[in-house]
Amino acid sequence: MNAAVEAARAGEQGRGFAVVAGEERHLAQRSASAAREIKAFTGDAVDRGEAGALLVDQAGATMSNIVASVQHVSGIIGEIAAGGEAQAAGLARINRAVKEMDAVTQQNAALVEEDAAVAQSMQEQADNLSRVIRVFKLAGGGAVVRPATPAKPGAALPAAARQEECEAL
Repeated sequence: MNAAVEAARAGEQGRGFAVVAGEERHLAQRSASAAREIKAFTGDAVDRGEAGALLVDQAGATMSNIVASVQHVSGIIGEIAAGGEAQAAGLARINRAVKEMDAVTQQNAALVEEDAAVAQSMQEQADNLSRVIRVFKLAGGGAVVRPATPAKPGAALPAAARQEECEAL
C-alpha cells in the first residue's frame, strides 16, 4: 500500500512504479492465499498423520488379538491331537481285547465240540454196553451177586472164576 501512495505522489514518473506496486500487491495476495492453502494442507496432513497413527495403533492391537487367538487355537488343536492319540491307544487296547475274546471263544467252541464228541462216544458206549448186557441171562430170573475174590495185585483170576463171574451177571 505504501508503494501505491508513493506512486500517486510521483505523478507521471510514478506510473511504472505503480505498475510494479500493483504487481507486488497481486503477488502478496497470491502469496497469502498460497500460505493459507499450505497451512490448510499442512493441517490436513497433520490430521491425516494422527489418524494414520491411530489406525496403526488399532492395527497393532488387532494383530496382538490375532496372535493371541492363533495361540489359543493352536492350544486347542494340540489338545485335540492328544485326545486323538489317547483314543487311538484305547482303540488298540479294545482291538487286542476283542482278539483275545475271539481266541477264547474259538477255544471254547473247540472244547464244546470236543465235549459233544465225548458225549456222543459215551452214548455209543452206553448203547453197546446195554446191548452186551442184554445177552446175559440171570439165573432164577433174579440177579446173583457174589462178592469178588480178592486177588493179589498182578495175579490173574483163573479162567473158571472169570466164567462164573460173567454167568453171575
